[in-house]
Amino acid sequence: MPDPEKQPLKTRQRLLVAASRIFAEKGYQDATIAEICEQAQTNIASVNYHFHDKENLYLEAWRHAFQEDLKAHPSGAGLAADTPAEVRLAGRIKSLIARIADPDSHFFAIVHREMAQQTSLLQQIMAQEINPERQALNELIGELLGPDATARQIQFCHASIVGQCFHLLTVKHIRFNEENRRYVMDLKDADAFADHVVRFSLAGIAALCDANKRRPQA
Repeated sequence: MPDPEKQPLKTRQRLLVAASRIFAEKGYQDATIAEICEQAQTNIASVNYHFHDKENLYLEAWRHAFQEDLKAHPSGAGLAADTPAEVRLAGRIKSLIARIADPDSHFFAIVHREMAQQTSLLQQIMAQEINPERQALNELIGELLGPDATARQIQFCHASIVGQCFHLLTVKHIRFNEENRRYVMDLKDADAFADHVVRFSLAGIAALCDANKRRPQA
């Protein structure tokens, strides 16, 4: 029986792979269906058949890139639910930073292009896909902060953690290596940066916990 992994990609999959790469490099406005089809080794009729139009191809290419990122760097890192919360938070932070730092990732590149030239096409689908990740991180932060945490503290902690991770986004997407056709991140050691963000975030959460415990009860 033929090895499924060695079988050529089906047309729809080839279009998604090519589209996610080209939308990441050029953005929605400058990417063309003709170029995507050329890289996917297919024709425009196949785009119409599988995706109907460029807008829907753009949405599905972004979803494909997002899911491929999570597949390569799972946000849960395979940790059991009873794993200490500190370890689970570290896993989520390291997953996010690994996805941002991955030179083969197109998800964040597409988002970066979208921010530069907004189409408003990604808003709904981003909410659908990203909200579960955001909610899971909020729940984990709340677990670490304890029962005295306020919704505002959880929100601010979330912003602080994600903001540190997203610093790499500004570093990464400025340079694109034309020779290798891939993004090159200037920060040499993403793993060391991830360890720093974990330590910094856990220390901040611990400080908030102590402050909450010392807060006079109403």
